[in-house]
Amino acid sequence: MVAAHETTLQGLLEGTRQYLVPLYQRTYSWTELQFARIWDDVCQLARDRADHPAATHFIGSLVLAPSPAMGPVGVAEYLVVDGQQRLTTLTILLCAIRDHRAEHESPKHRLRLDQQYLTNPFEEQRWLKLVPTQADRDAYTACVKSTPHVGGDNPVGRAYQFFAKALTTLGTAEEPIAIEQIESAVVTGLALVAITAKPGDNVYRIFESLNNTGLTLTQADLLRNYIFMRLPHRGQAVYESLWLPLQQRFTPTELVLLFWLDLVHRDPKVKQTDTYSSQQARLEKLHTEADVEAEVQRFSRLGALLRVILHPAEEQDPGVRQRLERLSAWGTTTVYPVLLHLLDRRDRGTATSAQIASAMLYLESFFVRRLLIGRSTMNINRILLAVVTEMDQDLPVHEAVRKYLSTGRKHWAADASLRALVRTIPFYLNGRANQRSLVLRWLEESHDSKEPVALEKLTIEHVLPQALSDEWRRMLAADLDADETPDEAHDALVHTLGNLTITGYNSELSNKPFAVKRVALAKSGVQLSRDIADRQRWGRSEILARADALADRIVTIWPGPTEETGNESEVPWDVLAKALAELPAGAWTTYGDLAALIGTAPQPVGNRLANHPTLNAHRVLQAGGIVAGNFRWLEPGRTDDPRDVLRAEGVNFDQHGRADQTQRITVEELAQLAGVTPADLPERRSRFRGDVDRASRFMEQLTASQGPAVATATAVVLDAWTTMGGTLGYGDGDETSCFLLAREKEHEYGNIWPVTFYPSGKCEVVFQHLSIRTPFDGVTLREELRQRLNQLPGVEIAAAKLALRPNFPLTVLADAEARDALLDHLRWFYDQAQISTPDETDLV
Repeated sequence: MVAAHETTLQGLLEGTRQYLVPLYQRTYSWTELQFARIWDDVCQLARDRADHPAATHFIGSLVLAPSPAMGPVGVAEYLVVDGQQRLTTLTILLCAIRDHRAEHESPKHRLRLDQQYLTNPFEEQRWLKLVPTQADRDAYTACVKSTPHVGGDNPVGRAYQFFAKALTTLGTAEEPIAIEQIESAVVTGLALVAITAKPGDNVYRIFESLNNTGLTLTQADLLRNYIFMRLPHRGQAVYESLWLPLQQRFTPTELVLLFWLDLVHRDPKVKQTDTYSSQQARLEKLHTEADVEAEVQRFSRLGALLRVILHPAEEQDPGVRQRLERLSAWGTTTVYPVLLHLLDRRDRGTATSAQIASAMLYLESFFVRRLLIGRSTMNINRILLAVVTEMDQDLPVHEAVRKYLSTGRKHWAADASLRALVRTIPFYLNGRANQRSLVLRWLEESHDSKEPVALEKLTIEHVLPQALSDEWRRMLAADLDADETPDEAHDALVHTLGNLTITGYNSELSNKPFAVKRVALAKSGVQLSRDIADRQRWGRSEILARADALADRIVTIWPGPTEETGNESEVPWDVLAKALAELPAGAWTTYGDLAALIGTAPQPVGNRLANHPTLNAHRVLQAGGIVAGNFRWLEPGRTDDPRDVLRAEGVNFDQHGRADQTQRITVEELAQLAGVTPADLPERRSRFRGDVDRASRFMEQLTASQGPAVATATAVVLDAWTTMGGTLGYGDGDETSCFLLAREKEHEYGNIWPVTFYPSGKCEVVFQHLSIRTPFDGVTLREELRQRLNQLPGVEIAAAKLALRPNFPLTVLADAEARDALLDHLRWFYDQAQISTPDETDLV
């Protein structure tokens, strides 16, 4: 039976004791990534303690075992079973603090810190308080003794160098921190849980169970150890009757989630990473075993409720079950705190099933309406986490939820706003792919068809296609606005809700003429599609009329707020401002692209930019890449030519004053910059170990859309990729994308892929994804990848798109020489991505 207690570095190191890292432990292997993380934690803690001196920061656990050589008297010796990386790093930081203070303040700091925390001064044989493995011992001893060899080219030396350099910058930071504040934070502010095995335990087996089998200590494990430390007499009975059944209901991650949700009901600002420390601080106020046992009993009851949230099929009431199933399908886990509260209210008899089902419908409506108006993610986590603590406790629970969501700037669109914005907002560019599909599926379900269709197998179809043919241009030309081109009308309409349906014939329909699509849609078992087939043509007036009809149905299915949410603008100008603020130098966009992004027309965008100071407004041009004739700077007295400014930023112009079209940021790329839609992510890991249906569907869609030549060429690339060691993943969108994975998510630095293939015919280069993935988070390698790809015929990716997801046509692969060249570049990428992965034990 192990003993666990929370302590500090001071508690561990003071006194005559020694910690030995066993030989079977790996050598010290932390890198600058971990140094920077723990240094940032220490600095933040030092700032926090300036106002709250008792503040602490939990940094993990330390597993110890009495050394077999330890006698009844003398130095207390312990083997470091787990946590040596953390403990070694902190003592190296103390060495750096000691040397800095000795040099800049007084030599007394050297003697003080040595004798108190780093050495056992009167023990010749056990002089070091921490004894690393033999491979690290010389470098570590040089650090403690502060010899000329300190800071050498080895992991221990690099750690010392990092902290020594960081300490010299304390006084020049934006918020200067005194070094004594840093020392105090390290010594008494960093909290660890020390878990000590009993004498005679097989230490190697303990280490093996903690590391080699992946059974690391979670925050739930730490909480369990703390709780049963507080139950010396009732522990066995409480464990068997309450804790063990609770633990068996959930995965380790779900168990941590339960304890975090319990905290969020009291304080929505609690981070999930602080679950153990926050729960422990709360439980410390309990004084008797009966009080602690009552808490475990309460956890057990809440666990039964969370189980229903995670597995809605186990809910008995059909109305509540339907709402839970829908909210689960939506995939927003930040709704869990309010769902747990609702089920808890029913469990305690203060709400009925009908009331909590109604409250859940309001939550569903909140999600759906925000998605429809292009505000799906704005402040969503903050809003949802605060529902329980901020809603009116005196109202029935369903009324309280509706009132809370209705007030303030929460973007729960009222009926009038929704009707107006559904016509123009690019629904297909907002939110997650599965959420867009769900809205259309739920709309279809509202028809209560007597011939049900397997809706989950259907995909979203753009009736007006994403790629225009001449025939579609002629159809659009019939009802253009003044000075509007067919391409501008297409950009404004193509992604709106009125132009979308769900079908099983997506790849077959592609960009076929409407007369062909109409025949296929008429045969569909989906009412949303049959309604479209009733039309003789498909232009602006038909798309807007259908948007109006869908809006009528939406306001019936999903009730709106109790009142208008203040004076919110119907046009999301903040989204425009965000996109322009992120628009990189060397790039430009058009009034029409911005208008399509926010669901308005080019003229209002022009008026807005002409009258409201907006960052990078000079990077907005007319569709042909020409500066608008009435452009003017809003800065008084400024008269320079915007083309000169753009040239200086890297935009190329031809002899007619037209900007290079390859440097234009499209509406889809603007959506990436504005963060209104997340990137598609791979669903499966391997073409051969994964979902065969997805792999087959990708090739079926690709062949139907691009023809057998491109499909065959793409298959050659995929086979070559897997031969060199890569794997294939597939997206869960309506168009089944294929990812070329060079690393999988289990790697320390996460998964990584260079490109994504889409059946619609594009190869997307995922610079946006690479910008946060080692080693491509540095711009140098991304720039080399861009230059390599630009060597392919027909590929020209602008430097300004190094943080976006530009694409080139898959038809490039049909050329054998180009295909071979691409494979050379992919092999280079794969080699760059194969960073060695150190053992993950002890990573904070």
